[in-house]
Amino acid sequence: MQKSGSISFILVVLSFLTFSICFTDCKKTENPILYSEGTFPDTVINIADINSAYDDYNLSLNQLSGIQLIIFSSNRQSSGGQFDLEQGSISILFDQTSGIFGFGSRMTNEPFPDKLIDLAITPGNDFGPYRLFSTEDGYEYFLLSSVNESGNLDFYFLKNQPVLGPNLPEVSGPFPVKLLNTGSDDAYICFDSDQDSVYFSSNKDGNFDIFLLKRPDDTDLTSWFNLDYELPSKTDNINSSSEDKCAFISKKVMVFTSDRPGGLGGYDLYYSIFINGKWNSPVNFGPRINTSFNEYRPVLGGHPDFSNQYMIFSSDKPGGKGGFDLYFTGVDFPLEK
Repeated sequence: MQKSGSISFILVVLSFLTFSICFTDCKKTENPILYSEGTFPDTVINIADINSAYDDYNLSLNQLSGIQLIIFSSNRQSSGGQFDLEQGSISILFDQTSGIFGFGSRMTNEPFPDKLIDLAITPGNDFGPYRLFSTEDGYEYFLLSSVNESGNLDFYFLKNQPVLGPNLPEVSGPFPVKLLNTGSDDAYICFDSDQDSVYFSSNKDGNFDIFLLKRPDDTDLTSWFNLDYELPSKTDNINSSSEDKCAFISKKVMVFTSDRPGGLGGYDLYYSIFINGKWNSPVNFGPRINTSFNEYRPVLGGHPDFSNQYMIFSSDKPGGKGGFDLYFTGVDFPLEK
């Protein structure tokens, strides 16, 4: 016991001396942090560990630190036939000393997304998943478009209390969004940042256009979705005589896809800025992102420690794993203050 006590005392003394020497003599010559904020790169990254030889697109994001959960549509399970929902994740890392950006991806089987997916998928195609937390009623909502008995796409929603701890909350639904569904194809739903307007695509007038509908004050989403159909309005300055769809809004930016004339070929990705109470004329993202093939369903994301946003989209351009692949890239927008 005495020997053990002596060794412990010596270790304490050595630790103290080591600390004292470092405190007095080990001086930093410079701040190792050269980059106060991260930057998403402007290179276009194939999300290879999630993509398959089939069509992978129509994703939804959920943020947790530097790991983003992805729920997306894919026809891999049916070898190119029916589209169902899959889950995966991407991870981001930025070295503040070297400025090097790191990116990773993998397929996942997290319990709660699995529960959502099992309840949401139908015997037909399932597209355009979208998740949000409602500030009005405190519920999480999961929305998607699925083929109904008549062969058209309709909106459906599921809802649950937020996931807290290891216990998985009950999920109710799927329920039809009676407020928006028509006898045509209705798909690709999203909300603005204030959740006071819903945007979606429909081909009820022939081609796909992007529509919007204002939510009445003090009306929770469930009550609103269950109202009878209400005629929406077309979004100003966005639509063309061609196919315009897959809108996604982040703050004052809308991104969407269109095969309108003047693009690089097939479907291109466009953005519009909300300034002075209206959406400005759309701008083509150009050849850094668009190709002569099809670029589809863009989704914006971000991180509080990064100076710009990122966009994930789908493309069937050559060089991927096959069919449509998911791609990641950093984006900047000329926003007015």
